[in-house]
Amino acid sequence: MLLQPHINPVALQLGPLAVHWYGLTYLAAFGFFMLLGTRRLRHEPFASVTGRAAWSRRDVEDILFLGVMGVVLGGRLGYCLFYKPGYYMAHPLEVFAVWQGGMSFHGGILGVFVAGWWFAHSRSRPLLQVADFVVPCVPTGLAMGRLGNFINGELWGRVASPDLPWAMVFRGAGDAPRHPSQIYNLLLEGVLLFALLWPYARKQRPEGQVAAAFLVGYGALRFGAEYFREPDDFLGLLSLGLSMGQWLCLPMIVVGAAVWLFAQRRARPLL
Repeated sequence: MLLQPHINPVALQLGPLAVHWYGLTYLAAFGFFMLLGTRRLRHEPFASVTGRAAWSRRDVEDILFLGVMGVVLGGRLGYCLFYKPGYYMAHPLEVFAVWQGGMSFHGGILGVFVAGWWFAHSRSRPLLQVADFVVPCVPTGLAMGRLGNFINGELWGRVASPDLPWAMVFRGAGDAPRHPSQIYNLLLEGVLLFALLWPYARKQRPEGQVAAAFLVGYGALRFGAEYFREPDDFLGLLSLGLSMGQWLCLPMIVVGAAVWLFAQRRARPLL
């Protein structure tokens, strides 16, 4: 069995200012988005958009800014609504207490959708085209977030067999060996999803299919990884033995499949 490395969550202390590793992983995620976003500008149809100005670096910067706002606001509201609605209905002011923790990826996705809609509306661009531009740049950011979870020793996995070579004991989770589910998520929804989605997105596809592939891919990979992640102690497993994360992934997969089929049908030439 392995022992989860004890890493000080504070990477750098400058007087009263503490720089946390988790914050640095977010900065790395934003850096990856800018790097990949500028490379995405070379792909069609973004390099030359018929009837509109081609996409520019300014567009990437604006999408990043709006996306960060969407992730933070949507992630926080999603956590309050999906995971602890009763508590936050009784304590509404604590919705703003972000320093207490509590973020939801699925809420963040909804926040990014609203941000993308605003960007598309303000630039007179199709929403699905904006989504197709953004989603291939997302998995590396997800990987960085999972790395931050691992450094913090949070969101650990379910109890594993002691014979599992990479089973790990997490501080605060008892003495039982557990799956390092943060690493599973990093490899699946981060590395693997990027390796599949980026080449898929480099070819010009019917508008909306790249975004649809992300929804299906992330939903399926996260759904599978949830079998190795310890469910939230205040929720446990829900109907059919599924976690809240798995139930939230199912609509993603359904919507993604529907958008893919819609895009495919719309792209067919009329007979």
